[in-house]
Amino acid sequence: MKAYFLAVVLLTLLLPTAFAQTTSPYYHKITNLQQQKGWNGYALLSPSWSICSSCSPTGSTVNWSRTPGISSPSVSGSSTRHHIGGTRPFSDILWNNHIIGNFSSQGIYDTSHTLVPNLHHFVYDVYFFAKNIGASQALEFDINQFTGGKSFIWGHECRIAGGHEWDTYDNVHKKWVSTGIPCNPVNNAWNHLIIEVARTSGNQLLFKTITLNGDTHNLSITRSPNSTSWHAVTINYQEDGNQTQAGYSIWLDRLNFTYW
Repeated sequence: MKAYFLAVVLLTLLLPTAFAQTTSPYYHKITNLQQQKGWNGYALLSPSWSICSSCSPTGSTVNWSRTPGISSPSVSGSSTRHHIGGTRPFSDILWNNHIIGNFSSQGIYDTSHTLVPNLHHFVYDVYFFAKNIGASQALEFDINQFTGGKSFIWGHECRIAGGHEWDTYDNVHKKWVSTGIPCNPVNNAWNHLIIEVARTSGNQLLFKTITLNGDTHNLSITRSPNSTSWHAVTINYQEDGNQTQAGYSIWLDRLNFTYW
């Protein structure tokens, strides 16, 4: 009996996340988001990187496309190709999807504000593929929560041409901070990325872990939020252009988003 008790205790210590997922009444997993509606693309021109309202997906300064339903390369049988190009160096394309709250693509509008304020844990799980990964300045994967007048942006950036390292975003000072953790996605192969974050009971951002191709790094970074009037949970995917704005494509597949 003692051995059984110790085994149960050990399992509980090793798997706190799984335990929280199965017991939370708010637990929900959205699968294959790369196939779903609600994605909007925005051009971010250097050097200010503010949204360009006059830019067109077919323009010369910066251009972009998003093509779902790709059978090859694919993990699930239906990946989505994201492409950027143009002539203005270091310009980026941001794709955003509103999951919960304002403009929800999932029909989860939470007008009574009973869901978003109770969510504290988020997991961004995605496979990505590139045929010329070296043309990317960086790839960005973000989880965003807006509740109680506070803006929580868990930004994660894999610098590639920019230096093969993970950065995380500082909400208050609006800047990227190096983690010292290497980021070396494999070219011509599927890469599997899992990002885990949390909003603490004291309303702080907690960057928990980054796992790339089975290699997990514990971040344990805590930061303060910014302010907002929004009420929502959203996710971002972004591709950054390099010094020549060389065109390149990234395929996303099995993009799953979990919250509780």
